[in-house]
Amino acid sequence: MHADPPLPAGDDGAPWTTIEWHRPWLAPYRSPGQRVAQACALGTPLWQALNQSAAAPVQFVAQSDLPAGTAYEAFIAQTGHCPTREGLHDFFNGLCWIRFPATKRRLNQLQSAHIAADGVRPVRGPVRDALTVFDENAAFLIAPDNLWEALQAKQWQDLFGRLRPLWDQSELLLFGHALLEKLTQPRKPMTAHVYRVATDARSVADIDAWVAQGLRSEHLATKPFAHLPVLGVPNWWPANAETHFYNDAAVFRPPRRPLAAPQ
Repeated sequence: MHADPPLPAGDDGAPWTTIEWHRPWLAPYRSPGQRVAQACALGTPLWQALNQSAAAPVQFVAQSDLPAGTAYEAFIAQTGHCPTREGLHDFFNGLCWIRFPATKRRLNQLQSAHIAADGVRPVRGPVRDALTVFDENAAFLIAPDNLWEALQAKQWQDLFGRLRPLWDQSELLLFGHALLEKLTQPRKPMTAHVYRVATDARSVADIDAWVAQGLRSEHLATKPFAHLPVLGVPNWWPANAETHFYNDAAVFRPPRRPLAAPQ
């Protein structure tokens, strides 16, 4: 989970200055995130700023606290301490622990259980691959059936055209910390792995509890995700108010055609 390096800092050495907190996808993280960013800008180490910002089910510690040769996920499960590097990747990981504590804790349980059973291997396998995708790039969607079905089928013109009003009845929350990191420099192709949340509850806490309760590694290994270029979400990016925004087939890709049956 911790292989990706953080984004390089800006010229002033402070990556926190690259975050545009008005972006709608950052709404769930804005309050604790701004506090952490402000503390870091004043020289507080990231791990300490996260601990000071809000309660989490782990204590954040310096990356140097992780013993050599110890798996990151196993260390968190055994100690309740989350090793934290300076940089945007671990900044957003920490915010996810704060805002989605039950889901992050459940993911860690699943990750550490697989490490205990199989060890750390060069190739993760389908279950750990799915856990990694979820942790790094997932988004949670509450939506009417026909919106979800259009997303699964990659029926982009319906999804963002005929069905566009249904987005006002829907809720999309970004969870993957690598996705949040990448979106500090938004680009049209950036895509989330969307996981459907089947509850009418709209608070972050309720969604967190629902996801954590149902999270099973075997289910994730079936790849129950739909792919969504997040800048296509209505009201998330000014350019998508124009219908031609969705005509870019390199981003809004058509569904794969099923293989023809043998003759």
